[in-house]
Amino acid sequence: MAARAVAGRACAHNRAKFPSVISIIIPTFNEARYLPGTLKAIERNQTRHEVIVVDAGSFDGTIEIALEQGAQLISSSVRQRAIQMNLGAQSARGDVFLFLHADTRLPQNALVEIEFALVKRSVVGGGFVRRYESPSWFLRGTCALAGIRTRLTGWFLGDQAIFLRAEVFKTLGGFRDLSLFEDLDFSRRMRREGPVVTLRPPVISSPRRFSACHPWRRTWLDLLLTLRYLGGADPNRLAAEYCHEFENMQRAERVGVAANQVISS
Repeated sequence: MAARAVAGRACAHNRAKFPSVISIIIPTFNEARYLPGTLKAIERNQTRHEVIVVDAGSFDGTIEIALEQGAQLISSSVRQRAIQMNLGAQSARGDVFLFLHADTRLPQNALVEIEFALVKRSVVGGGFVRRYESPSWFLRGTCALAGIRTRLTGWFLGDQAIFLRAEVFKTLGGFRDLSLFEDLDFSRRMRREGPVVTLRPPVISSPRRFSACHPWRRTWLDLLLTLRYLGGADPNRLAAEYCHEFENMQRAERVGVAANQVISS
């Protein structure tokens, strides 16, 4: 009991030293379906924080939801996550920045876990293990592989709730003006600044990006684009190709579904 009390006082002392406020920055565009759940999950965390929603012209009620939940609202004239997140960071007053997708929910006590992780001054930031809100074994497998990637490389994607010290964000110059892989580019640069950590429990992310076509098709496309990016291809050019290829995949998926319906009838 005495040893546990001493350990508890030591943890409390360390927590008192850092940090004061965590700034949670959420880029949005027509996220009325997912934003309420994301904001409610944040509310379950008692650690001092602020929520900054950077909206790029939503017309589905996203703005009203953000204001009703007490978030600080910033308008962006450009619909691009990198630009929106940088805008949010400019207004943030926290010691730590947490960049959160509007369709990704934080686990309870996530902010406390961030606090304790950053008590160690050498740690510059990190992210969370990710799980999709889906029973699909295939998607569970992709999350497992992503976990291995994170442990081996220290690289995080945007739906893993990337966080870091505000001072490190400023040193990095924020997110680069990229339409694709802005998250991977950022986390790779963050990793070069010092040690990063991967936290649990996992964040829960929507599997909506896999809904327009079969998950393996989308995953295969993502893998090919990632390999090209790591090989030195221009991310903005890849973004244009991504949109084209994704439209082709959606078209092929619709044709397949229609053909099956004709056969079954």
